[in-house]
Amino acid sequence: MIKSKQNTEHYIWGGNCDSWILLNSNNLSIKQETMPPNSKEQLHFHKNAQQFFFILKGKAVFTVDGEVFEVAENSGFHISPNKNHLIENQSDVNLEFLVISNPSTNNDRFAVEK
Repeated sequence: MIKSKQNTEHYIWGGNCDSWILLNSNNLSIKQETMPPNSKEQLHFHKNAQQFFFILKGKAVFTVDGEVFEVAENSGFHISPNKNHLIENQSDVNLEFLVISNPSTNNDRFAVEK
């Protein structure tokens, strides 16, 4: 089945970020997400899931176990399980990306308290 933002489930996370669920099974999750300018998610980790982020538009800034990585448009970034991480948009334009998780992050997201 052809999937797009127009024909799939949508939800809002982090108060103002959008996510469209393109695929969600126990073993694999694929979401297309948008983060507005100057936004970021909470630092967290996944015990089981590895994730691959592919930047469609803009530039993402990832913090993984205290190390900062800038990822440009049309580039990807892999995060292994049990790594404290977050993504942020430090620019003044929307950030759009795909996030692919294996297995799904359902019930596998744990906030890191500062």
